[in-house]
Amino acid sequence: MHKILLIEDDPLLVDIYTTKLKEAGFKTVLVDHAEKALEVIDAAKPDVILLDIVLPHIDGWEILQSIRQNSSFKDIKIIILSNLGEKEEIERGLRLGADQYLIKAHYTPSEVVQQIKNLIGETPPSIQEHNEPGEMPLP
Repeated sequence: MHKILLIEDDPLLVDIYTTKLKEAGFKTVLVDHAEKALEVIDAAKPDVILLDIVLPHIDGWEILQSIRQNSSFKDIKIIILSNLGEKEEIERGLRLGADQYLIKAHYTPSEVVQQIKNLIGETPPSIQEHNEPGEMPLP
């Protein structure tokens, strides 16, 4: 089971995303105080981090830089999930080491889950794989 760390401070979004991630079969760990992020990453060893940029006290840019400067976190995939959608911000996120940059308003929670699956190479089996040999695939 893949582990997803959600770094988000909006309680409504936390509820929506943790529900969707659990429904998709992911173990979900939450950080709602950015100051604890590196400590939780080290303890939880997530496969993917969903990182908001606008956070109280420490912003997501600083967290992203700290993660990418720590060699023990080098294999963790990072998806920025933010409402900041200017070209410069997206370029900055990717330059600092994010694997993907998703603008919250452009993706439903289900689409975000699918992006995570794509990133970690977990794609749903095709309908054809559920048929017995010689059966026609379902429409």
